[in-house]
Amino acid sequence: MTAIENFTGDAHPYSGGDPYADYRTADFPFSHLADLADRRLGAGVIAANDEFFAQRENLLLPGRAEFDPGHFGHKGKIMDGWETRRRRGTSAEHPWPAADDHDWALIRLGAPGIVRGVVVDTAHFRGNHPQAVTVEGASVAGSPSPEELLSDEVTWTTLVPRTPVGGHAANGFAVSAGQRFTHLRLKQHPDGGIARLRVYGEVVPDPVWLAALGTFDVVALENGGRVEDASDLFYSPAANTVRPGRSHKMDDGWETRRRRDEGHDWIRYRLVAQARIRALEIDTAYLKGNSAGWASVSVRDGDDGDWQEILPRTRLQPDTNHRFVLPEPAVGTHARVDIYPDGGISRLRLFGSLTDRGTATLPRP
Repeated sequence: MTAIENFTGDAHPYSGGDPYADYRTADFPFSHLADLADRRLGAGVIAANDEFFAQRENLLLPGRAEFDPGHFGHKGKIMDGWETRRRRGTSAEHPWPAADDHDWALIRLGAPGIVRGVVVDTAHFRGNHPQAVTVEGASVAGSPSPEELLSDEVTWTTLVPRTPVGGHAANGFAVSAGQRFTHLRLKQHPDGGIARLRVYGEVVPDPVWLAALGTFDVVALENGGRVEDASDLFYSPAANTVRPGRSHKMDDGWETRRRRDEGHDWIRYRLVAQARIRALEIDTAYLKGNSAGWASVSVRDGDDGDWQEILPRTRLQPDTNHRFVLPEPAVGTHARVDIYPDGGISRLRLFGSLTDRGTATLPRP
């Protein structure tokens, strides 16, 4: 584990105006990777020992935490995060928490994978953040209950050892464990509040599950596909195009700025493994006056292979899911969508099955 930036201690009390004006953050080298704890992937906070002031589910909400200085409830200030009550000692002579006292939350990752970085975000927790945090990971098959996860039969691997963190800050940590995890345990020492938890890494699917499916979306994030690069990320991330489900609003897709030249925009993807593609979808849901005008799709086999066009430049309609059955299956490890001249698409689906070579290259859980 490596701390990217060392934020410690309280932040200044909120003094009005933009609550993020004095927020402490840094550029994290892993933030381009998928958030394995994204609620939209199916992640969840399945248990916590305490959530007196603010609910544990807030940890995984998309978007940054909001702050309303006048929002109070019958238990006190309502915070957009997970906040526990103040711990106390055992007696008047020893009123302070013990050295090992801590609160915990169990997180089911939306997609199991290799964790490359963690961000423990304490936005708006200025003097009520934890003194330190610990993050652990476990790999457990199936859908274990909290009791099963907390049993002695589960082995937990330390991803972030007990490390001091700062209030009102994005506390980032690079992780080098290198193995597949399905669940995390977040500890805060001795108590306090955390606004958001982000877990960046690479999805590692279960090959037994993919084999049982047979035909599936070989570029989907949940199945191990990912975006490698894109020509323009001005309005929204290209990774949105491989998220589960259909887009529900305009910024839940990929949209580029308006071009003022005669070029075009594109996204390049890496498939879960070598696959035989038989059909594809290009969805422009919620992109009505800003959808791409035309699109083409190409695949290549290997990092140095030649691009083969599988869908020629085709007119797209706004707010429409376009489906295409290929005349012949196309084999590849990478895909590229070119849009003309600019605009956006909300989702790309490439339906196919893994080749024998592709199945052999999948990492084993």
